[in-house]
Amino acid sequence: MCGIAGLFHLGTPKPVDPARVVLMTDALAHRGPDGSGVWTAQGVGLGHRRLSIIDLGGGAQPMLSADEQVVVVFNGEIYNFADVRRELQATGAQFRTDSDTEVLIHGWRVWGPDLLPRLNGMFAFALFDVARQMLFLARDRLGVKPLHYVALADGSIAFASELKGLLANPAVRRELNPQAIEDFFAFGYVPDDTCWIEGVQKLPAASFLLLERGKPLPAPRVWWDVDFTQRAKGTVADLEAEMRDRLRAAVTSRMVADVPLGAFLSGGVDSSSVVAFMAEASSHPVQTCAIGFDSAAHDETRYAAEIAKRFACDHRSRIVASDDYAAADTVARMFDEPFADASALATWRVSQLARETVTVALSGDGADEIFAGYRRYKFQHTEERVRSIVPQGWREPVFGSLARAYPKADWAPQMFRAKSTFAALALGGGEAYARAVGVTPFEERAGLFSDSFKRSLQGHRAEDRYVAAMQNAPARDPLDRAQYADLKIWLPGDILTKVDRTSMAVSLEAREPLLDHRLVEFAATLPVSMRLRGGEGKWLMKRTMRGTLPDDILYRRKMGFVTPVSAWFRGPLAGEARRLAGLADTGWFERTTLERVAEDHIAGKRDHGRLLWQLAMFEKALALL
Repeated sequence: MCGIAGLFHLGTPKPVDPARVVLMTDALAHRGPDGSGVWTAQGVGLGHRRLSIIDLGGGAQPMLSADEQVVVVFNGEIYNFADVRRELQATGAQFRTDSDTEVLIHGWRVWGPDLLPRLNGMFAFALFDVARQMLFLARDRLGVKPLHYVALADGSIAFASELKGLLANPAVRRELNPQAIEDFFAFGYVPDDTCWIEGVQKLPAASFLLLERGKPLPAPRVWWDVDFTQRAKGTVADLEAEMRDRLRAAVTSRMVADVPLGAFLSGGVDSSSVVAFMAEASSHPVQTCAIGFDSAAHDETRYAAEIAKRFACDHRSRIVASDDYAAADTVARMFDEPFADASALATWRVSQLARETVTVALSGDGADEIFAGYRRYKFQHTEERVRSIVPQGWREPVFGSLARAYPKADWAPQMFRAKSTFAALALGGGEAYARAVGVTPFEERAGLFSDSFKRSLQGHRAEDRYVAAMQNAPARDPLDRAQYADLKIWLPGDILTKVDRTSMAVSLEAREPLLDHRLVEFAATLPVSMRLRGGEGKWLMKRTMRGTLPDDILYRRKMGFVTPVSAWFRGPLAGEARRLAGLADTGWFERTTLERVAEDHIAGKRDHGRLLWQLAMFEKALALL
């Protein structure tokens, strides 16, 4: 795993100062502590920071072809590089290293952009073709690895793995994008289709940019998509067998490394499944690690220990204090943009623990998105059945009235919180799901933001991207549409960003076998009843793992990495909650609303813990600019 950065002049090829590229790569040193390199020519400069994983001695970058006509900097891993290498050797390609990076050089020469569909991996890379004066930027299918870019005033394009790499370049302006701020308060993260720094873009997942000298900056081109329109045929037994084969292949393909390798183990279905297949394939005990909390309601370490014992793992766990909020400043610095998924704290802590003994760790991320594991999918599925029966003209008057009349009961058990269900049924499916995945609803944001800030949004509304994604999804069923939107928006913007930044902050490579594109494509063809049945998500995956994993792991209620932010803001961080009213000084927020949010939460009248966490992380991100 690595960090990459560079500059390319689209117009007249002006000299590139290597020191400018070094500034950008130095800001990414945490992504690659094992080495660094810079290559420059007239009008172009490529920089790299290396975390050595494969071919420790021969994989230095920037890597040049033998004739020095192709240069590449690469962040990620190509899991099938040996197969691609053999295919290229059959065409006459001669390799000088055992690195997966070199297949990009030879693959470009043989296939050009058509190289990408042949790759199974997580990657973001920049490749410069000297003869054609062309820079090729590409990103993996699901967006596991990040890549940011920006057009500068001098006609050049700057790119970097993380925003901090771009901001190290003094030519990058630090003007904030109000629409991205709206997006952050809607979802708790800045989605992948925008950036909170005006002008900066993130190359979308499964896309590439082909920059040619003398031509304007093009739009990214999509090279892969997941298709939910097809349905797998076969018996449950057939699909179960195929599921097991695909799970096994996804895990074993990610066990190739020339450095110590282990796994995150929460004790949930997903990470336990990964560890089960790792143990099956390994001749040595799998090294696993788990983080727990000193609050019994949030601690899963006993389940992780159960799985570790079952598969004879070399297991370590560590308990983190529930008042670990002192680490929030450190975590905020990892993301560059405001990021309010509070589980980032726990993900960073488990990455720290893993890095003490391994350089690569496999995780269970992605299964909820591809196999419909989130509870919100169950609610969406049920609500869509009601919408299919009750005409739209009746739903708003009936359910809208009930939603307005029903009391808001944040304190009550989930089954008694009918207000949100009534409100959802009054809306269309896309609109309702956009709200379900959000943090701060549109109506609350309207009271939170000042009038001048709302005017600066020019009609932009964060939820519209979800509605559009679901409307345009290659899908047959409302569940397909919800999952597709999550794969395009939630997964790269929140989950994968969280894992990438927190693991890379400690120079750990995290791999997500459950996001193997072959497994994703298979999951998208499963009939709805194979994903969601009887209110149980991940139905076929759990059935497949029966006997391998115990039932108390397969069918217990999902906990996840929960950070008790609501309790913090009623206790040790109550003063911090009140102090956040100072954000009104930016001119973007209503002071009276900020004050009321804090006081109502502290008094227990409302649960505003997530909104207060958003405000706190936004303030910390502002302070870093």
